[in-house]
Amino acid sequence: MASSPEPYFGTARSRVDGPAKVTGQAKYAGEFEARDLAHGYVVSSGITRGKIAVIDTAEAEAVPGVIKVLTHENRPRTAWLDYNYQDAVAPPGSPFRALYDDKIHFSGQPVALVVAEDFETARYAASLVKLSYEAEEPETDVARKRDLSYTPPMKRAGIKPPPKPWGDADAAFDGAPVKVQQEYRHAIEFHNPMEPHASTVIWEGDGRLTVYDKIQGVSNSQGYLTGVFGLKKDEVRVLNPYLGGGFGSGLRPQYQLFLAVMAARELERSVRVTLTRDQMFTFTHRPDVLQTVSLGAGPDGALQALRHDAVSGTSRYEDYQEVVVNWSAILYRCENVALTYKLTHLDLPTPGDMRAPGAVTGVFALETAMDELAYATGQDPIALRLKNYSERDQTEDKPFGSKELRACFAEGAERFGWSKRTPEPRSMREGKELVGWGMATGVWESLMQQSSAQATLTADGKLVVGNSTGDIGTGTYTILTQIAADALGLRMEDVTTKLGDTALAEAPVAGGSWTAASSGTAVMKACRTIANQVFTMARRMDHSPLANVDFDRVVFRDGRIAVADDPSRSVSLAEAMKAGGVDRVEATESAGPDSSHQKEFSAYTHSAIFAEVKIDEELGQVRVTRVVSAIAAGKVINPKTARSQILGGVVMGIGGALEEEAMLDHRLGRVMNHNLGEYHVPVHADIYDIDVIFVDEVDRANPMGVKGLGEIGIVGTMAAVANAVFHATGKRIRELPITIDKIIG
Repeated sequence: MASSPEPYFGTARSRVDGPAKVTGQAKYAGEFEARDLAHGYVVSSGITRGKIAVIDTAEAEAVPGVIKVLTHENRPRTAWLDYNYQDAVAPPGSPFRALYDDKIHFSGQPVALVVAEDFETARYAASLVKLSYEAEEPETDVARKRDLSYTPPMKRAGIKPPPKPWGDADAAFDGAPVKVQQEYRHAIEFHNPMEPHASTVIWEGDGRLTVYDKIQGVSNSQGYLTGVFGLKKDEVRVLNPYLGGGFGSGLRPQYQLFLAVMAARELERSVRVTLTRDQMFTFTHRPDVLQTVSLGAGPDGALQALRHDAVSGTSRYEDYQEVVVNWSAILYRCENVALTYKLTHLDLPTPGDMRAPGAVTGVFALETAMDELAYATGQDPIALRLKNYSERDQTEDKPFGSKELRACFAEGAERFGWSKRTPEPRSMREGKELVGWGMATGVWESLMQQSSAQATLTADGKLVVGNSTGDIGTGTYTILTQIAADALGLRMEDVTTKLGDTALAEAPVAGGSWTAASSGTAVMKACRTIANQVFTMARRMDHSPLANVDFDRVVFRDGRIAVADDPSRSVSLAEAMKAGGVDRVEATESAGPDSSHQKEFSAYTHSAIFAEVKIDEELGQVRVTRVVSAIAAGKVINPKTARSQILGGVVMGIGGALEEEAMLDHRLGRVMNHNLGEYHVPVHADIYDIDVIFVDEVDRANPMGVKGLGEIGIVGTMAAVANAVFHATGKRIRELPITIDKIIG
């Protein structure tokens, strides 16, 4: 089948779900209604480590309208074995179980659930639950636990351990003429999406449940619930048609889902549990990681030694792992490399994937160190990176399937005006503001997961496609609609995409920047199967103009099947289906990574980020006034939604560089700024000009030649901003966020 002469693929299109969102028609997990809906409110622990000595719920239970207070003392029985609680993306260990026993593992841990007829009553009654504890001294500072770090068995799916060392990094570093060896760190960050985590569990009357859950993959919640509560898959349907931001916090089922389902089954009625903003600081987060980067180089900047060592905090009950140090050997060529990654136990909830997990952390340290090396050797930062440019993935000894990073450097530098930069720190100013220009490289995996999708074409020319993956704001509804419309030559208005429902074909969680490649390819295959079936019907028509024409010689356009080189010979889809005696054609297809390509090539998305900062010399206030982000990501399905993803990633990177910081009181083990008044994230007034460039790149990692864009925008951005701050001030700040006290202190 030839492609349509005027495809939607590659064109800028507005979001098909946009009208529903801006008019309030889109419903989120905590907004679905049910008859006889009860409301649960979580009671959070007052200590960080220890156990509950006494829990008194009598006063709360006496409040009119309170239905039940669930605690570890009266909760219904659930599964016992760890594997029943391990969801699809769980790290190794023993997953947290809410209300399981009297032990306290982290600050804010749920210790009771008050269920009442309305939310306000539940919240008030929760304040009347009385607890006393036997507290122990918490340990929440990764620096103090560094000496107790350990190398975890890398058993988390998709997580590649650091490769074995090659050469002799220590000896080469000792003998290198130029050395850079520094420690880097960024604060713990919490996801803080606009929509809080919530679950609405609808009791269907026969033990079956319909669950609306804030999750980035409804199949993961369904699998978790069947394991924990012993349900069959057809007894629990999970939906999440819209997500108000996730950033990775919705990859795993969070504790409100467990509590809401437990309460619904116990009471045999519908229950909703919504977490407060305070409680959004009591689970997944980007972990605090101590990193040491050691670069040894010749006078010309050519790397002779590269060491990257990281120690990350994790909970006491799970070994959360992410790829932090591998990026160094992926980005730069060096003959002597040693990479280590260790964990240490803390009295915190298990960290979790947060937009570009591991890469945000590791690339910040690496790209700051490379900037330091550029100054130490008198090299332009771009020239230094080109001098050490890697044509192969040294960690797996493979060539890259595609890598247009050189083009990213060139096009980004030209758009930014990099050639006008004077290299000396404090050499550029505008009025009373110091001006700094910095740059960095970004890299992220180009992944594809096994995914299914279904498609249904009806005789009226309408097409419905979909699967269980979620649209987490990335534009998945829109790009799948574009792909499907192209495959059958329909208008986008005639295509409906359905997502976020376990009743649909199964797909992986929406994360890792793999959704476009995975679900997009599955949708394309399902639609091509339908196209082939309808074409066969068209060929069998009496006196068919398509008789004796092969499938690869036709195009689907305007609801018709036409011979590519003779459009006058055509059959409408409706005519073909009528002749075939059907009013609908359905297909379900699966797609997965090409194992032969994986064996032969490494697949990554690359970027070059350029940042301008202006800093008030007296006040130390930093403004990021310009960012240019040049991206090499294969084919771009929708430049409009793709640009939006890069913009969001850059904004999040600016926040990580200058603002985001969970402030822990290590004596208490508590996050003290657990609200959006004191935990700062970028607002409109913080963001100025952001320019996005998509460079041309041809990739073969999947049938559509696409690479994910949800995460590459944030990778490297923090380093680019930090490097610009050094250029402006001459002060190297290696611990994020870069706040006023660090600049003028």
